[in-house]
Amino acid sequence: MALTVSAVVLLLVIVLILVRTGYLRFGPALAAALLGFFLASTGIAPTIRQTLSSIATALAHITA
Repeated sequence: MALTVSAVVLLLVIVLILVRTGYLRFGPALAAALLGFFLASTGIAPTIRQTLSSIATALAHITA
């Protein structure tokens, strides 16, 4: 759970910076957020979550 919240906060900060600097317009940012929201309700969501968890575990072992 902590990893999910951290990833969401990190991605939110990145998107906000991109919107404020003009590299990402509000419309495409909204479309990407809605895509993520609807993707989370599909059958592929557990696979994506497991993949991200595996990557985070691998990175934790590399840095330790």
